[in-house]
Amino acid sequence: MVRHWVFGYGSLIWRVDFPYLERRRATLHGWARRFWQGSHDHRGTPDAPGRVVTLIPEPNAACAGMAYQVDDAVFAHLDHREKNGYARMTLNIALCDRAERVPSVVYVADEGNPAFLGPAPLEAIAGHILRSSGPSGRNADYLLELDAALREMGVQDDHIRDLARRVSLRSGDGLLPRAGA
Repeated sequence: MVRHWVFGYGSLIWRVDFPYLERRRATLHGWARRFWQGSHDHRGTPDAPGRVVTLIPEPNAACAGMAYQVDDAVFAHLDHREKNGYARMTLNIALCDRAERVPSVVYVADEGNPAFLGPAPLEAIAGHILRSSGPSGRNADYLLELDAALREMGVQDDHIRDLARRVSLRSGDGLLPRAGA
């Protein structure tokens, strides 16, 4: 059986719907997590896409997430789940309990894909997230679940944290980050 590491930096941190052999905290250096990818199939619709995270190259950045050791059979599921503009890349990640870096499959939606929305002011992104919903639920839930999972890991991600605060403040339906925010 061939085993691979898969690096999760968005919903793969908190919505693990695939079998894995090991799970470890990991860091991907040189990349930043941003809500710049459109979601036509999960957190939005083709006519009104939501926003989800992708990775953007940034020389001094470090993106914390979870690494999963999986066998080849898992990729059929993950490729379908990450189909809306994401492509597999092999990048080296640092497992938090090891000194060496290991190659990992990372799903990245780069600016050349048709669903890429790109940067916008944080207030505009927050408003977009609040208005969006799709087959997998409200876009705001995706953001708040990611924020909560990162905080539980002890990770400070200013982009995610600031968006979560803005969405929580603008929401009139009780969406609030968990205690300790």
